[in-house]
Amino acid sequence: MKKLVLAALIAVAGAMAPGLSHAEIVVKDVLGRERTLEGPAQRVILGFYFEDFLAITGEGAYDRVVGISKSAWHDWRNSQWKAYSAVIPRIEELEDVGGLGATGFSLEKAIALNADVAILPVSTFNALGEAADRLEAAGIPIIVADYNAQTVEKHVASTLAIGAVMGTPERARQLADEYVAAVKDIEARVSKALEDGREPVRAYVELGKKGPGEYDRSFADGYMWGGMIDLAGGRNIAGHVIERSAPLAPEYVLDQNPEVVFIAGSYWVDGSDAVVMGFGVDENRTRERLNAYAGRAGWQNIDAVKNSRMHAIYHGGARTLHDYAALQYLAKAMYPEAFEDVDPGETLRTYYERYLPIAADGAFMVGQGE
Repeated sequence: MKKLVLAALIAVAGAMAPGLSHAEIVVKDVLGRERTLEGPAQRVILGFYFEDFLAITGEGAYDRVVGISKSAWHDWRNSQWKAYSAVIPRIEELEDVGGLGATGFSLEKAIALNADVAILPVSTFNALGEAADRLEAAGIPIIVADYNAQTVEKHVASTLAIGAVMGTPERARQLADEYVAAVKDIEARVSKALEDGREPVRAYVELGKKGPGEYDRSFADGYMWGGMIDLAGGRNIAGHVIERSAPLAPEYVLDQNPEVVFIAGSYWVDGSDAVVMGFGVDENRTRERLNAYAGRAGWQNIDAVKNSRMHAIYHGGARTLHDYAALQYLAKAMYPEAFEDVDPGETLRTYYERYLPIAADGAFMVGQGE
């Protein structure tokens, strides 16, 4: 783990490189692409990872943002959007450069913003194709970040790259080190729980946007919640069955008989039947939506339902710098005896108190019978 962190630190050259003027910064992003900035960015286009950007940059972060992919925040994490816009009103005024895909992103708007840099998720960068080259040709270097992969290496590299861009490398390094230490502790506890040859817990995770009437997407090994189940030591029943993210057949889920079920909820603006979670949401409301899944055809026979081991987890808690709190929760749900002294909710609250201007008040991790 230490070698991994050192490699990421070396990869992100926030320090001055030989031959550059004192103000210039060379940054290597998560794809290994080197870009040079004249100094810490003052005009930023931000495509995703809105909360992480704020945690890494600190106070005044959004005074330096000129454009965002609004729907990825306002529509997908609406309760989070409302919580932040209440304390940072400027968020409401930022130019919308369009969605994360190639068809939604407005190259013209982005170029007109005369930004110093564009910080984009790897999915947007890949989707843009030649348009990404045109953006950079217009004098706006792109720094690619990737928290979606749910690997420690990419979390660290993304964090240090953003810290270098924004002139906050020490803060970024602290966040990265805390992330590495937290994941290392979780891995050690799970390893001890499985050391006597115990089989990994069978786990199923499903996006809770459509409600119990229709099976929504699950997540494969190494992608978002699938990657987190891997890190938490579970056996993801979607692993090697789907690619990245897709619904599983109901018959397959029943046949696999998951011991623990996780439903990922949020506050989608178009999710009327969704498992509602996020800032300002009462946990009883979340629990009511969660418990409805137990009424699906055949679910009364799966171990997770019979043993009251269904859980709702906040979808905005994945692919973030604080997702080690959600990782703790996943691991504790699967191996409770190994995490008796761990309070994932307190972990999350402490992170917010330390790095963000709002409190983690709402429904983020909710058990079926709590």
